[in-house]
Amino acid sequence: MTPPSAEDPPSPADRDRDWADNAVRLIEADAQRSADTHLLRYPLPEQWPGSAARVQLYLKDESTHITGSLKHRLARSLFLYGLCNGWIHERSTVIEASSGSTAVSEAYFARLLGLRFVAVMPATTSPSKITLIEAQGGECHYVSEPGEIYREAQRLAEACGGHYLDQFTNAERATDWRGNNNIAESIFQQLELEEHPVPDWIVVGAGTGGTSATMGRYLRYKRHATRLCVVDPEHSVFLDAWATGQRGLTETCGSRIEGIGRPRVEPSFVPEVVDHMIRVPDAASIAAMRFASRQLGRPVGGSTGTNLWGAFALISRMIAEGRSGSVVTLLCDGGDRYAGTYFDDDWIAREGLDLTRPTEAIEHFLATGQWTTGERTTGERHA
Repeated sequence: MTPPSAEDPPSPADRDRDWADNAVRLIEADAQRSADTHLLRYPLPEQWPGSAARVQLYLKDESTHITGSLKHRLARSLFLYGLCNGWIHERSTVIEASSGSTAVSEAYFARLLGLRFVAVMPATTSPSKITLIEAQGGECHYVSEPGEIYREAQRLAEACGGHYLDQFTNAERATDWRGNNNIAESIFQQLELEEHPVPDWIVVGAGTGGTSATMGRYLRYKRHATRLCVVDPEHSVFLDAWATGQRGLTETCGSRIEGIGRPRVEPSFVPEVVDHMIRVPDAASIAAMRFASRQLGRPVGGSTGTNLWGAFALISRMIAEGRSGSVVTLLCDGGDRYAGTYFDDDWIAREGLDLTRPTEAIEHFLATGQWTTGERTTGERHA
């Protein structure tokens, strides 16, 4: 066979490879233009009554990504994963089963690459979420039953020859958990000059399970003594599946706390790397979110409240044991997109939520270091 000469036009395969090379460059250049997200000190008392323990709490502020949430990291990883596997091409329609922050971030990257993006979502999705996705150039495709979004996303991808990103399956495998500027590596680099650079706990929620998988794997890979706690909201099955080992558990309704909690155990959830789990009532998540918004001087989202509730519980244990150290959790997104829900007193009343007792519990904790909420937790499990 005669090899192609320099004058021969590039083959379709060569053109596709050239396009993919440039697509990866565009995504990497976008990341290069972005500074890393901040690690904030959360205001805790310097000393606690009757205890010599000194505990610092840090928030990894993921709201500063250009699309406003932790899901920006996931979307970037999913696109790179699809490109480097040869699944996303120049004319691909990219599809996801999501009505929230993941779809917003994925729409951003699709537009960066000049690709069509379709988010498959329930017909009941709020107009505010639809607006955020469409503002990034995405399209919305509706299904009548929420549980149908996965199959419909797959069907659409097959019908148009596109690519289904499938965050719930690929989240734990698309991110390089060994490092390469993932969120875990970034946290430890930012802690290097702190009083307690190796935290006692990292606290995260689970939506896809990708963040907890990355954190847990990284901790083991680097042989850090840090333990991983996953907080789980109401109407989510992650905690029960973790405690019992039953991955087939399901729930009939979804979580109120957007971005975390699932009515089924997603493929990306890796229970073996989780040391401890805490169930957080929805009223507690929202009370902590509102309380933190006042302390920080800017609104934060509901999943940040869930994270803080779990962090406060663990810090109170450290104080009771007289143990100094640090705890890290995530500020997942800003609160502006929740003005019509979590920050709306009428919505709170319609949902039948009472924020009084959890707010009092937070105030009592910050005054005394004691945690007396009695929320259900499970025992720790170690590998």
